[in-house]
Amino acid sequence: MKNITFAAIDIGSNAVRLLIKRIDEDSQAPVKPLKKCLLLRVPLRLGFDVFSRGRVSDKRADNLLRLMKAYRQLMRIYDVDVLRACATSAMRDAENGDELIKRIEKETKIRIEIIPGEEEAKIVYANHMERSNESTGNFLYVDVGGGSTETNLISEGELIKSESFNIGTVRILSEKVAPSEWERMNSELSRLSAGRNDIAIVGSGGNINKLFKMAKNKDTEHNEMSVTELARLYHLLKPLTVEQRMEIYGLNPDRADVIIPAAEIFLNIASITGAERIIVPVIGVADGIIDCLYADWLKSQSGK
Repeated sequence: MKNITFAAIDIGSNAVRLLIKRIDEDSQAPVKPLKKCLLLRVPLRLGFDVFSRGRVSDKRADNLLRLMKAYRQLMRIYDVDVLRACATSAMRDAENGDELIKRIEKETKIRIEIIPGEEEAKIVYANHMERSNESTGNFLYVDVGGGSTETNLISEGELIKSESFNIGTVRILSEKVAPSEWERMNSELSRLSAGRNDIAIVGSGGNINKLFKMAKNKDTEHNEMSVTELARLYHLLKPLTVEQRMEIYGLNPDRADVIIPAAEIFLNIASITGAERIIVPVIGVADGIIDCLYADWLKSQSGK
């Protein structure tokens, strides 16, 4: 059987990622797992244009096109068989989003889908549910991006509700989050969590991954930390300038600013739902896209 290679492109509000995985033919498992071949992240920060001006600037549009051309060449080198490219919050809001996507497809042959927030949320939680044994209890999956926050409430292994809120790190820094959206998030999550005890947050996104790595008090075996530990980190980082966060904690420039609003979003959600712990399994949209592609491919093979 040909060694099938999958690729996912995630065009987010803060960064654009390319993930390539291949079926591990050396595995003895009945269903062969995927192994990572390449992960690249380039902080184009499209959201800073879109949330302040309503459109992607010419400079960032040109850079996105250049990046897609580079990703296309890398996918050729890795002999990618199956690709899905998705754009999320910034491109959903950009008035020139459709125009830019058509230009990219014309020049690179990469077709980009602008996916709704609800689909973005399901991609993330489906990815982790496939990998985990957490079939009992209440879990709130929270994916914090640059332009939006996606949530999925899973109770006893069943999806109760998916939501997408236009509250993200870049959007907060751009001061473009409507007060009514905070109210909607608080009201909806308060309603969903009512009567459900011991809700655990399952966090995804680069910021919570970084905060988990920075945490001193954590359970590394289960990739878990307390909300109290997250609050401790937040209060250490918040008073510092971006430059100080870079110097003291070794954060990249495109992480040192957005990490604060990301922590605020997680702490706000924990306060509303009463969650006391955060599981950080290092999952993301790109991983979820590839897992969905692999699942569809397996189904197609079983039907042959």
